[in-house]
Amino acid sequence: MRIVLASLVFVLAGCSSTTQLSGSTPAVPMTNTMDIIKSAAESAPQGVPGEYLLTIQATGTKDAVVYLNTELDYRDQRNVTVAIYPAVIAQLQAKYGVGPEAFFTGKKIMVKGSAQRVRVDFISANRRQSGKYYYQTHIPVLNIAQIEIVNDQA
Repeated sequence: MRIVLASLVFVLAGCSSTTQLSGSTPAVPMTNTMDIIKSAAESAPQGVPGEYLLTIQATGTKDAVVYLNTELDYRDQRNVTVAIYPAVIAQLQAKYGVGPEAFFTGKKIMVKGSAQRVRVDFISANRRQSGKYYYQTHIPVLNIAQIEIVNDQA
């Protein structure tokens, strides 16, 4: 009986390690924002490492972070946000001559990183959390090598 039980444990452990391998970085970039969002939600609170091919439609800035959005409305449930942090903002501005919010709008980019679900709390007029929230999918950029323009022309 113990041998059967031990064998069953080993078989199940082998199946779980195969599942983890299939969740590793994909060989081809993810392009469908809904697939990215779904993967991030399923792996929360961990992120999903990979390469993501995205078209930036809008940008925003808050607390010295630049946000590149795949939708015109950053609250749209189909939106994926690329969050660029201050050290990288300065490097991108030096490289391109303008800030990332001006440079990346309307462009297709490749981002290497971890897509993760982030909770966004609504803040009331008196600057307190209202108890209401929604989720966004963010890909943080902490290194200039994580982000590049994709040339669509052959």
